[in-house]
Amino acid sequence: MRRPRIRRPRSLAGQLFAMQIVLVAVVVAGCAAFAYAADRGQAEEAARREVTAAAVAVAASSSVRDAVRSPDPAAGLQPYAERVRRDTGVDFVTIMNPDGIRWTHPDPARIGERYLGHTAPALHGETFSETYTGTLGPSVRVVVPVMDGDRALALVSAGITVDTISAEIRRQLLGLLLVALAALALGGAGTYLLNARLRRHTHGMNAGELSRMHDYHEATLHAVREGLLMLDGQHRIALINDGGRELLGLSGEVTGRRIGDLGLPPTLTDALLAAEPRVDEVHATADRIVVLNTSPVSGGERHGTVVTLRDHTELQALSGELDSVRGFAEALRSQAHEAANRLHAVVSLIELGRADEAVEFVTAELELAQALTDEVVGAVAEPVLAALLLGKAAQANERGVELVLAPDTHVDDGLLPPRLPARDLVTILGNLVDNAVDAAAEEANRSAAEVRRARVTVTLRAEPGNSAHDAGELLLRVADTGAGVAPEAMEEVFRRGWSTKSPGSAPHGRGLGLALVRQAVRRNGGTVRVAGSPDGGAEFTVRLPLHATRPADPRPSPHATRPADPPPPPLHDTAVRTGAPS
Repeated sequence: MRRPRIRRPRSLAGQLFAMQIVLVAVVVAGCAAFAYAADRGQAEEAARREVTAAAVAVAASSSVRDAVRSPDPAAGLQPYAERVRRDTGVDFVTIMNPDGIRWTHPDPARIGERYLGHTAPALHGETFSETYTGTLGPSVRVVVPVMDGDRALALVSAGITVDTISAEIRRQLLGLLLVALAALALGGAGTYLLNARLRRHTHGMNAGELSRMHDYHEATLHAVREGLLMLDGQHRIALINDGGRELLGLSGEVTGRRIGDLGLPPTLTDALLAAEPRVDEVHATADRIVVLNTSPVSGGERHGTVVTLRDHTELQALSGELDSVRGFAEALRSQAHEAANRLHAVVSLIELGRADEAVEFVTAELELAQALTDEVVGAVAEPVLAALLLGKAAQANERGVELVLAPDTHVDDGLLPPRLPARDLVTILGNLVDNAVDAAAEEANRSAAEVRRARVTVTLRAEPGNSAHDAGELLLRVADTGAGVAPEAMEEVFRRGWSTKSPGSAPHGRGLGLALVRQAVRRNGGTVRVAGSPDGGAEFTVRLPLHATRPADPRPSPHATRPADPPPPPLHDTAVRTGAPS
């Protein structure tokens, strides 16, 4: 059995096309009816003027007066009246006596009969017109008296039949109908073209489908947690959802604004303005790391760009922590390898019968390892920071870099408030130390002929506040013996892609460390500053308020606005070395 076909509602373009065709037809028909009525009225008025002129001319003729006074007026007037009728194009010219008896008529058999129509106003000297049905049918006629002083000698009536007028109107109406049909055809063609364009833009959907799509569109925008951004052909924001506002740090009304006017980082702005698609690009904003994908919207011409954004901040932080754990594992592997070598040395000394030397060797190694742990834990009682420094010291030692704690380093356990997350401290200090170790090791390799010892100096201390309401701040300073940062690059070091390994550009997967540092510092209401180090490299100084409040300005400068810190005391004489001895 054949299933009944469900008729789909007519599309919005189809509905509009039908409505417009009906509207155009009604307008054309109305105009045609109005034009017909106006033409008929004008035709009747023109006929009335024409017959009036003919009747007045006949009544004023002296030959007519002479014929009226003759014994047989019909004999002289009939030929004259017919000649006038033919020359003027009227349907009849009737001359009659005051009693209404015809002297002339187009049908000679009607001569001598009474005139059908009104004559009383003409007998009183008036010229008047009327539409009356006579022997030739309905006609528009005029009656003019032939006066002799105050007395009417005769009456002249001239007229045009309604059929003649209608025939003329029908000829005009044919042209009017042709114009109306042409207007209807042009209107229909224009309407069809406009609705074909509308059908393409609405994809053949009807009004109900468009309404539902709008509702789904609004619901989807608010439901999607990822950022969604749509740009028009002039790179203005056509649409943005809540996730996009949050990830880009935008507030207020931004729809209609150009991307270049939003104050976004230059690399992110360039990616949004690019004509080619971008796939899984990582960019740093003021507070987040985002993954960007763009896809141009085109259909023969560029209509805009669709942009999706994913929050990569937490994943990048976890990735940094994983790198730190991986570094700890590598350090443990290295230490295990070194312990195995030392164990072999001890066994060999015992086998050689040098037991005292074996005991002395083992004791020295234990004292050195314990001293390293005691010095770090004694200066930094915070367990997370202490563990991080011990791991970084082992990694730095493997790369030939000496990690040094400044003599004024001191952080008590429990000093850090709960609102200052340990993860952020690991992000800040770990990335600064990693960049410093990279820079120091690279510079040491470059200047190996100078036998220059690579060193990274770390300062950690809590500075008291100035009032009872000020809990003070935590100072973190990392200095290195690397190549330093050029003055013109001071503003660029915290953007994505800058790396101490290769200033100005980073290899794949690098260049996010300092961007994460800036974000973590801003997230906790602190400041970060970069300057030259007394050892010749770069020196990064971070200050974190111990009350851990967020700054009012969401995009502070990477340089702190507070006065520069005083230079630290000489490092090579008083520093406690936590790396292997040189």
